[in-house]
Amino acid sequence: MNDIANLNLDYNRPVKIAEGVYWVGFFDKESGLHCNPYLIVDGDEAMVIDGGSRPDFPTVMMKILQTGLNPDSIKALIYQHYDPDLCGSLSNFEDIIGSKELKIISEKTNNVFIRHYYVTSDMMSIDEMGYSYKFSSGRTLRFIKTPYAHSTGSFVTLDEQTGVLFSSDLFGSYSRQWELFLKLEEDCRTCTDYKTCSKGKSDCPIHDILNFHQKLMPSGLILRYAIERIAENKFTLVAPQHGSIISRKEDILLICEKLLNLEAVGIDSIIEDIKVCELGDLTCLKKMAVENGN
Repeated sequence: MNDIANLNLDYNRPVKIAEGVYWVGFFDKESGLHCNPYLIVDGDEAMVIDGGSRPDFPTVMMKILQTGLNPDSIKALIYQHYDPDLCGSLSNFEDIIGSKELKIISEKTNNVFIRHYYVTSDMMSIDEMGYSYKFSSGRTLRFIKTPYAHSTGSFVTLDEQTGVLFSSDLFGSYSRQWELFLKLEEDCRTCTDYKTCSKGKSDCPIHDILNFHQKLMPSGLILRYAIERIAENKFTLVAPQHGSIISRKEDILLICEKLLNLEAVGIDSIIEDIKVCELGDLTCLKKMAVENGN
Protein backbone atom coordinates (compact mmCIF):
# COMPACT_ATOMS: atom_id res chain seq x y z
CA MET A 1 0.00 0.00 0.00
CA ASN A 2 1.28 3.49 -0.83
CA ASP A 3 2.36 5.73 2.03
CA ILE A 4 -0.66 8.04 2.21
CA ALA A 5 1.42 10.63 4.04
CA ASN A 6 3.36 11.28 0.84
CA LEU A 7 0.46 11.45 -1.61
CA ASN A 8 -0.34 14.73 -3.35
CA LEU A 9 -3.56 15.81 -1.68
CA ASP A 10 -6.30 18.18 -2.77
CA TYR A 11 -7.61 19.79 0.40
CA ASN A 12 -10.59 21.14 -1.53
CA ARG A 13 -11.98 17.62 -1.75
CA PRO A 14 -12.58 14.79 0.73
CA VAL A 15 -9.46 12.76 1.45
CA LYS A 16 -9.78 8.98 1.84
CA ILE A 17 -7.59 7.95 4.80
CA ALA A 18 -8.72 4.29 5.05
CA GLU A 19 -11.34 1.98 3.55
CA GLY A 20 -14.63 3.85 3.83
CA VAL A 21 -13.09 6.60 5.98
CA TYR A 22 -12.77 10.21 4.77
CA TRP A 23 -11.38 13.46 6.11
CA VAL A 24 -13.98 16.12 5.30
CA GLY A 25 -12.44 19.11 7.07
CA PHE A 26 -11.68 22.71 6.17
CA PHE A 27 -8.13 23.83 5.38
CA ASP A 28 -8.06 27.32 6.82
CA LYS A 29 -4.75 28.97 5.93
CA GLU A 30 -5.33 31.73 8.48
CA SER A 31 -5.99 29.44 11.44
CA GLY A 32 -3.58 27.55 13.66
CA LEU A 33 -6.38 25.34 15.00
CA HIS A 34 -7.40 23.03 12.18
CA CYS A 35 -10.51 20.95 12.85
CA ASN A 36 -10.91 17.52 11.32
CA PRO A 37 -14.41 16.08 10.91
CA TYR A 38 -14.47 12.50 9.61
CA LEU A 39 -16.98 10.49 7.61
CA ILE A 40 -17.33 6.69 7.77
CA VAL A 41 -19.22 5.04 4.92
CA ASP A 42 -20.22 1.39 5.15
CA GLY A 43 -22.47 0.24 2.32
CA ASP A 44 -25.62 2.36 2.41
CA GLU A 45 -24.94 3.57 5.95
CA ALA A 46 -22.73 6.42 7.10
CA MET A 47 -21.68 8.20 10.26
CA VAL A 48 -19.98 11.54 10.97
CA ILE A 49 -17.47 11.93 13.79
CA ASP A 50 -16.99 15.37 15.38
CA GLY A 51 -18.85 17.19 12.61
CA GLY A 52 -17.31 20.62 13.16
CA SER A 53 -18.25 24.22 13.78
CA ARG A 54 -21.19 26.09 12.29
CA PRO A 55 -19.00 28.34 10.04
CA ASP A 56 -17.24 25.26 8.61
CA PHE A 57 -20.46 23.39 7.84
CA PRO A 58 -20.84 24.42 4.15
CA THR A 59 -17.33 23.11 3.41
CA VAL A 60 -17.81 19.93 5.42
CA MET A 61 -21.16 19.11 3.80
CA MET A 62 -19.82 19.89 0.32
CA LYS A 63 -17.06 17.34 0.84
CA ILE A 64 -19.50 14.76 2.16
CA LEU A 65 -21.56 15.22 -1.02
CA GLN A 66 -18.40 14.94 -3.12
CA THR A 67 -17.96 11.36 -1.87
CA GLY A 68 -21.23 10.56 -3.65
CA LEU A 69 -23.08 10.03 -0.39
CA ASN A 70 -26.73 10.98 -0.01
CA PRO A 71 -27.08 12.82 3.33
CA ASP A 72 -30.04 10.68 4.39
CA SER A 73 -27.59 7.74 4.54
CA ILE A 74 -26.04 9.31 7.65
CA LYS A 75 -27.49 7.32 10.53
CA ALA A 76 -25.60 8.87 13.44
CA LEU A 77 -23.46 11.78 14.54
CA ILE A 78 -20.75 11.00 17.10
CA TYR A 79 -19.43 13.75 19.35
CA GLN A 80 -16.43 12.81 21.47
CA HIS A 81 -16.87 15.85 23.71
CA TYR A 82 -19.12 18.90 23.66
CA ASP A 83 -17.03 21.86 22.43
CA PRO A 84 -18.51 24.09 19.68
CA ASP A 85 -15.70 23.27 17.24
CA LEU A 86 -17.18 19.75 17.21
CA CYS A 87 -20.87 20.32 17.85
CA GLY A 88 -21.58 23.79 16.48
CA SER A 89 -23.03 22.47 13.22
CA LEU A 90 -25.20 19.78 14.80
CA SER A 91 -28.50 21.46 13.96
CA ASN A 92 -27.28 22.05 10.38
CA PHE A 93 -26.68 18.32 10.00
CA GLU A 94 -30.12 17.56 11.38
CA ASP A 95 -31.74 19.94 8.88
CA ILE A 96 -29.89 18.50 5.86
CA ILE A 97 -30.28 14.84 6.86
CA GLY A 98 -33.94 15.30 7.73
CA SER A 99 -34.43 11.88 9.31
CA LYS A 100 -36.36 11.03 12.46
CA GLU A 101 -34.09 7.98 12.79
CA LEU A 102 -30.91 10.04 13.16
CA LYS A 103 -29.02 9.33 16.40
CA ILE A 104 -26.73 11.67 18.34
CA ILE A 105 -24.09 9.59 20.14
CA SER A 106 -21.88 10.76 22.97
CA GLU A 107 -21.10 10.09 26.63
CA LYS A 108 -23.86 10.77 29.17
CA THR A 109 -22.15 13.76 30.82
CA ASN A 110 -21.43 15.25 27.40
CA ASN A 111 -25.08 14.93 26.44
CA VAL A 112 -26.05 17.28 29.28
CA PHE A 113 -24.27 20.04 27.35
CA ILE A 114 -24.79 18.84 23.78
CA ARG A 115 -28.56 19.12 24.12
CA HIS A 116 -28.05 22.91 24.35
CA TYR A 117 -27.13 22.95 20.64
CA TYR A 118 -30.87 22.72 19.94
CA VAL A 119 -30.90 18.96 19.40
CA THR A 120 -34.10 17.44 18.03
CA SER A 121 -32.81 13.90 17.33
CA ASP A 122 -32.63 11.03 19.80
CA MET A 123 -29.56 11.24 22.01
CA MET A 124 -27.75 8.04 22.92
CA SER A 125 -25.06 7.40 25.51
CA ILE A 126 -22.06 5.18 24.81
CA ASP A 127 -22.45 3.88 28.37
CA GLU A 128 -25.90 2.51 27.55
CA MET A 129 -24.69 1.16 24.18
CA GLY A 130 -22.07 -1.10 25.74
CA TYR A 131 -19.32 1.18 24.36
CA SER A 132 -19.77 -0.02 20.79
CA TYR A 133 -21.78 0.63 17.64
CA LYS A 134 -22.39 -1.88 14.83
CA PHE A 135 -23.25 -1.14 11.24
CA SER A 136 -25.61 -3.56 9.50
CA SER A 137 -22.59 -5.26 7.93
CA GLY A 138 -21.16 -6.05 11.36
CA ARG A 139 -18.45 -3.41 11.14
CA THR A 140 -17.88 -2.26 14.72
CA LEU A 141 -16.88 1.02 16.26
CA ARG A 142 -15.59 0.76 19.81
CA PHE A 143 -15.68 3.66 22.25
CA ILE A 144 -12.85 4.07 24.77
CA LYS A 145 -13.35 6.48 27.66
CA THR A 146 -10.57 8.99 28.33
CA PRO A 147 -12.13 10.99 31.20
CA TYR A 148 -11.11 14.63 31.70
CA ALA A 149 -8.93 14.59 28.58
CA HIS A 150 -10.00 17.25 28.29
CA SER A 151 -13.71 17.05 29.25
CA THR A 152 -15.31 14.89 31.92
CA GLY A 153 -16.98 12.66 29.33
CA SER A 154 -14.20 12.59 26.72
CA PHE A 155 -13.72 9.38 24.75
CA VAL A 156 -12.06 8.15 21.56
CA THR A 157 -13.46 5.89 18.84
CA LEU A 158 -11.77 2.87 17.24
CA ASP A 159 -12.92 1.52 13.88
CA GLU A 160 -12.02 -2.15 14.34
CA GLN A 161 -12.21 -2.90 10.61
CA THR A 162 -9.57 -0.37 9.50
CA GLY A 163 -7.67 0.21 12.73
CA VAL A 164 -8.32 3.95 12.56
CA LEU A 165 -8.38 5.59 15.99
CA PHE A 166 -10.39 8.81 16.05
CA SER A 167 -8.59 10.41 18.98
CA SER A 168 -10.50 13.67 19.51
CA ASP A 169 -8.17 16.26 21.13
CA LEU A 170 -5.56 13.66 22.06
CA PHE A 171 -2.61 13.59 19.63
CA GLY A 172 -3.78 16.97 18.36
CA SER A 173 -1.72 20.10 17.78
CA TYR A 174 -1.91 23.81 17.08
CA SER A 175 0.18 25.20 14.20
CA ARG A 176 -0.08 27.48 11.19
CA GLN A 177 2.32 25.16 9.32
CA TRP A 178 -0.34 22.53 8.75
CA GLU A 179 -0.45 19.37 6.66
CA LEU A 180 -3.11 16.68 6.87
CA PHE A 181 -0.55 13.94 7.51
CA LEU A 182 2.30 14.21 9.97
CA LYS A 183 5.65 13.96 8.19
CA LEU A 184 8.55 13.37 10.55
CA GLU A 185 12.10 13.11 9.24
CA GLU A 186 14.55 10.65 10.75
CA ASP A 187 16.30 13.46 12.62
CA CYS A 188 13.02 14.28 14.36
CA ARG A 189 12.95 10.85 15.98
CA THR A 190 16.38 11.27 17.55
CA CYS A 191 16.13 14.97 18.41
CA THR A 192 16.33 15.92 22.10
CA ASP A 193 15.42 19.60 21.84
CA TYR A 194 12.15 20.18 20.02
CA LYS A 195 12.20 23.91 20.73
CA THR A 196 15.21 24.44 18.46
CA CYS A 197 15.27 22.55 15.16
CA SER A 198 18.75 21.26 14.27
CA LYS A 199 17.92 21.90 10.61
CA GLY A 200 16.86 25.47 11.24
CA LYS A 201 13.18 24.96 10.51
CA SER A 202 10.86 27.52 12.08
CA ASP A 203 8.23 24.98 13.07
CA CYS A 204 8.54 21.60 14.81
CA PRO A 205 5.48 19.31 14.60
CA ILE A 206 6.48 17.38 17.72
CA HIS A 207 6.86 20.58 19.72
CA ASP A 208 3.44 21.70 18.44
CA ILE A 209 1.85 18.45 19.66
CA LEU A 210 3.51 18.55 23.08
CA ASN A 211 2.75 22.24 23.60
CA PHE A 212 -0.90 21.67 22.63
CA HIS A 213 -1.26 18.97 25.30
CA GLN A 214 0.49 21.08 27.93
CA LYS A 215 -2.00 23.87 27.32
CA LEU A 216 -5.19 21.83 26.82
CA MET A 217 -4.98 18.80 29.11
CA PRO A 218 -5.79 19.39 32.80
CA SER A 219 -2.80 17.47 34.22
CA GLY A 220 -0.08 14.96 33.45
CA LEU A 221 -1.89 12.26 35.42
CA ILE A 222 -5.00 12.64 33.27
CA LEU A 223 -2.96 12.64 30.06
CA ARG A 224 -1.00 9.53 31.04
CA TYR A 225 -4.17 7.67 31.98
CA ALA A 226 -5.71 8.48 28.60
CA ILE A 227 -2.66 7.39 26.62
CA GLU A 228 -2.38 4.16 28.63
CA ARG A 229 -6.04 3.36 27.98
CA ILE A 230 -5.55 3.96 24.27
CA ALA A 231 -2.35 1.89 24.16
CA GLU A 232 -4.27 -1.17 25.36
CA ASN A 233 -5.92 -1.36 21.92
CA LYS A 234 -4.69 -2.30 18.46
CA PHE A 235 -4.80 0.55 15.97
CA THR A 236 -2.83 1.47 12.86
CA LEU A 237 -3.60 5.16 12.28
CA VAL A 238 -4.44 8.08 14.59
CA ALA A 239 -6.95 10.62 13.30
CA PRO A 240 -7.17 13.54 15.78
CA GLN A 241 -9.79 16.25 15.72
CA HIS A 242 -7.09 18.93 15.56
CA GLY A 243 -3.71 18.93 13.85
CA SER A 244 -2.38 16.16 11.62
CA ILE A 245 -3.18 12.48 11.08
CA ILE A 246 -0.40 10.16 12.28
CA SER A 247 -0.11 7.24 9.86
CA ARG A 248 3.31 5.70 10.52
CA LYS A 249 3.76 3.16 13.32
CA GLU A 250 7.13 4.54 14.40
CA ASP A 251 5.68 8.05 14.65
CA ILE A 252 2.70 6.85 16.70
CA LEU A 253 5.04 5.09 19.13
CA LEU A 254 7.27 8.15 19.39
CA ILE A 255 4.39 10.53 20.12
CA CYS A 256 2.90 8.12 22.67
CA GLU A 257 6.23 7.93 24.47
CA LYS A 258 6.62 11.71 24.51
CA LEU A 259 3.09 12.24 25.82
CA LEU A 260 3.52 9.63 28.57
CA ASN A 261 6.60 11.45 29.81
CA LEU A 262 5.42 15.00 29.22
CA GLU A 263 5.87 17.40 32.13
CA ALA A 264 4.28 20.76 33.00
CA VAL A 265 0.87 19.66 31.74
CA GLY A 266 -2.07 21.88 32.69
CA ILE A 267 -2.24 22.57 36.42
CA ASP A 268 1.12 20.80 36.88
CA SER A 269 2.85 23.79 35.31
CA ILE A 270 1.68 26.17 38.06
CA ILE A 271 0.90 23.93 41.05
CA GLU A 272 4.21 24.72 42.77
CA ASP A 273 3.22 28.38 42.95
CA ILE A 274 -0.05 27.69 44.73
CA LYS A 275 -0.20 28.10 48.50
CA VAL A 276 -1.95 25.10 50.00
CA CYS A 277 -3.54 25.20 53.46
CA GLU A 278 -3.86 22.33 55.87
CA LEU A 279 -7.42 21.02 56.02
CA GLY A 280 -9.39 23.11 58.49
CA ASP A 281 -6.56 25.59 59.03
CA LEU A 282 -7.66 29.19 58.37
CA THR A 283 -4.41 30.73 59.60
CA CYS A 284 -2.75 30.52 56.21
CA LEU A 285 -5.84 31.98 54.53
CA LYS A 286 -5.72 34.99 56.82
CA LYS A 287 -2.02 35.35 56.14
CA MET A 288 -2.63 35.22 52.40
CA ALA A 289 -5.30 37.90 52.74
CA VAL A 290 -2.87 40.17 54.59
CA GLU A 291 -0.17 39.60 51.97
CA ASN A 292 -2.64 40.53 49.24
CA GLY A 293 -3.62 43.72 51.07
CA ASN A 294 -7.16 42.62 51.95
